[in-house]
Amino acid sequence: MSLQSDIDLYTRKLARLAPRGFFFALHIRFALPLISIATYPQGWTDRYTEEAYALRDPIIAWGFSTIGSARWSEIHIPDPFDILGQARSHGMVYGVALSFGPMKSRTIGSASRDDREFTDAEIAEIAALIDHLHQVTEPPTSLTVAQVEALRHIAAGDRYAAAAAKLGISESALKARLASARTTLLARTTTEAIQRARDYRLI
Repeated sequence: MSLQSDIDLYTRKLARLAPRGFFFALHIRFALPLISIATYPQGWTDRYTEEAYALRDPIIAWGFSTIGSARWSEIHIPDPFDILGQARSHGMVYGVALSFGPMKSRTIGSASRDDREFTDAEIAEIAALIDHLHQVTEPPTSLTVAQVEALRHIAAGDRYAAAAAKLGISESALKARLASARTTLLARTTTEAIQRARDYRLI
């Protein structure tokens, strides 16, 4: 099974446990996650984004200060913007927050429902799913010399043909190196791969 298939499988499992949606941000480094997925109601997602609530969200604040899991009702961090109250108006009445990993590579997740609190067993299952995603998406600590060279040339502004000529390889070989780097970095595009490689100080 490919990594993307694994992520998709665990995302579907989370969706069954969280009828009003879920969110996870895997390996947050330099304020940005390696991967993030949110399935909350669109109206709430739009408002959350427009108002930049991630900077004020008590669930996110809890996730950076604590490792483990807690029901939203158990989190007593000030919420001056009434973010949780606004979430309730979108059907996200009950929820659970989860946090994994060291501060330098933190994963934060949450799940919600509208009918009742999550049971201990459900929280344990959600925690296991998000912890699994945290483990399988651990960012790389190194790239191959070939991957680094390919990324550096493209990052410097070279087009594929020019980069390949400088490296003494075919253009198809260059593209293969870039594809390999994207896979290693869990990046969708070469531009994203370059940024992640820089963020992780790999190039």
